[in-house]
Amino acid sequence: MARVASSPIGIHRPIHFRTQQTLHFMKPSNYQLKNILKYQRIYCQPDPKTGDCCQPNSDPSEYAVKEESSTEPSVDTESSKAEVSAPSSGPEYPTRDFNRRVALVSVLAALGLFSSQRLDLGIPSLKDITAVALPYEEALNNGKPTVVEFYADWCEVCRELAPDVYKVEQQYKDRVNFVMLNVDNTKWEQELDEFGVEGIPHFAFLDKNGNEEGNVVGRLPRQYLLENVDALARGEESIPYARAVGRYTSAENRKVHQVSDPRSHG
Repeated sequence: MARVASSPIGIHRPIHFRTQQTLHFMKPSNYQLKNILKYQRIYCQPDPKTGDCCQPNSDPSEYAVKEESSTEPSVDTESSKAEVSAPSSGPEYPTRDFNRRVALVSVLAALGLFSSQRLDLGIPSLKDITAVALPYEEALNNGKPTVVEFYADWCEVCRELAPDVYKVEQQYKDRVNFVMLNVDNTKWEQELDEFGVEGIPHFAFLDKNGNEEGNVVGRLPRQYLLENVDALARGEESIPYARAVGRYTSAENRKVHQVSDPRSHG
């Protein structure tokens, strides 16, 4: 279709308009197809995890990073935490300084235990008690009731009972005599026979006139000794435990010797 337009010079020339035409793509050659397939294999390989394919024009370096990360094996969360956390150092072995401190504490504890057993918080030992005991002859003549203990330095039960004897003695020493006679001393042979001492410690309870009211032999509760001494202090005619026997040491094991001082009660 043409339209006529007038030109300045008056000559009419037809003007032709091109109609819109459809674009047609040219079929690629075999060489071009090979190149296209080659690049598609590089850029469009599917993800081994998700199966998704990248876009045709995506950045190859981006895919390379993605593929590299996808090839890493999956690691359990707990195991990965264990790898990140610092490894345990294991048990700590004691140092030489630590061992010295332990040894020092052990020695001090042993000394404290020995001292507490030896002195019982200030209570004298068996030898200390015998050193301040009243002589036997004096006890029989001062008009007080008397407790006579037959003992030996090697007697384990005698040493065990020493604290109890001391406590009772301190409580009644103003009203009752306390005498210690060593069975190893031949000076007391007559008294050993008179009181029938076969085991030690042997406690004989005498009234104010020197008559025996009963005896207690061996290790027994402190209450036995305490109640008997209390009965003597109050002047009663009998004692609660006139005949009682506990764990004792045989007097046949005594080591007989003669002392130089005849007044010694040891």
